[in-house]
Amino acid sequence: QAFRVDIIREEEGALEFDMVGIDAAIANAFRRILLAEVPTMAVEKVFVYNNTSIVQDEILAHRLGLIPIRADPRLFEYRNQGDEEGTEIDTLQFQLKIKCSRNPQAAKESSDPNELYFNHKVYSKHMTWVPLGNQTELFPDADFRPVHDDILIALLRPGQEIDVLMHCVKGIGKDHAKFSPVATASYRLLPDITLLQPVEDEAAEVLQKCFSPGVIEIQNIKGKKVARVANARLDTFSREVFRHEGLKNLVRLARVRNHYIFSVESTGILPPDVLVSEAIKILMGKCQRFLNELDSVPTE
Repeated sequence: QAFRVDIIREEEGALEFDMVGIDAAIANAFRRILLAEVPTMAVEKVFVYNNTSIVQDEILAHRLGLIPIRADPRLFEYRNQGDEEGTEIDTLQFQLKIKCSRNPQAAKESSDPNELYFNHKVYSKHMTWVPLGNQTELFPDADFRPVHDDILIALLRPGQEIDVLMHCVKGIGKDHAKFSPVATASYRLLPDITLLQPVEDEAAEVLQKCFSPGVIEIQNIKGKKVARVANARLDTFSREVFRHEGLKNLVRLARVRNHYIFSVESTGILPPDVLVSEAIKILMGKCQRFLNELDSVPTE
């Protein structure tokens, strides 16, 4: 009944929020769902037509699979088991076709590959979307592409080329880490710092240095420097204070047992706030299925 969610910090790819009034099992279930059960689109199959680079086909396919693809997985269905040919509702197709050549205008004394060669660096920006079926009509405003344009895939030299076709499918991190939508998803308990006695003057300055910046504040009260807890949230539990004999009995370190500080960093496929809402929907679905199972069990 006392459950609440407080948004603390929201940036383009990161979100920090508090979940207050829940059990540790619920908090951990929510974290694990973010890591392993929120679906995304990623390269699953790579058809290699030509690869004369020094990167082996298997390594190239692995590198391509780990490139995050900006495509909303909610627009697609899961591909059926054993289905080799993708359709417009379950597959995104990308092509990577590039060849390295010499730059005839380069200075003879130059040794810089950027001047000597054209297309000697293969980046994720060279991946182009090839619509399947009627995807151009289904997604008229779509901009399916890698999240970042500057992910280095391979290095080429004159005469070497890469020509591959990729199939992106919908999946979850439980099956393969490439489908995980978050770079990090973690939580910690809110620190609780209590000063058992007044800490003044030189001891206050030593106490302030024992904690992370911003945790302990020194105030000037009637000519004395007095320490007070300004923001316990910033504490990292270094326990440095217990190394000082004169301070270790003046401070109590604890944690608020039902106050969880979550940090979610997206890979860029979906915004972190969308990932959180999707994780909540998945958790609610799990709870509903469990209740349905309980209702279906016959009682004597």
